[in-house]
Amino acid sequence: MQVSMTVNRRAVTADVEPRMLLVHFLREELGLTGTHIGCETSYCGACTVLVDGRTTKSCTMLAVQADGAEILTVEGLAQDGQLHPVQEGFWERHGLQCGYCTPGMIMSAVGLLQENANPTEDEIRHGIEGNLCRCTGYHNIVRAIEYAAAKMRGEEPPPPEWEHEEVIA
Repeated sequence: MQVSMTVNRRAVTADVEPRMLLVHFLREELGLTGTHIGCETSYCGACTVLVDGRTTKSCTMLAVQADGAEILTVEGLAQDGQLHPVQEGFWERHGLQCGYCTPGMIMSAVGLLQENANPTEDEIRHGIEGNLCRCTGYHNIVRAIEYAAAKMRGEEPPPPEWEHEEVIA
């Protein structure tokens, strides 16, 4: 079957098997390997992308279902050599360790911040609850999203917590 969609602001058309998952289309046909394959059951969220502005686990969607859609992957976030505020937040607030969950976590955060520009910590935690991280315990991920939210609102991000820690000699 032939599908046409916009991926990272670029029109693409391809022939696909009717049962090909969107995650495999992005990775294998388009070479966009930032979208990770984790569990293939929608549990881990490593494959999260935005489809028509909504967070979607691409392991649960067929490529043919995305025909005509606008897809945004982690590769499409940076513009003109500038990281997206969420990407910057993950860098500045150490929101990653092994990095496997990071692309999906970032895309979930982008989707959250599109819907809620000033989320509370609880709203952030709820917004990323469909994404699993086995390394960080989520603390720095939440701080990274708070950083990004402030940047996107044109505010100065809160200082990192380690600047507030008392040094014991």
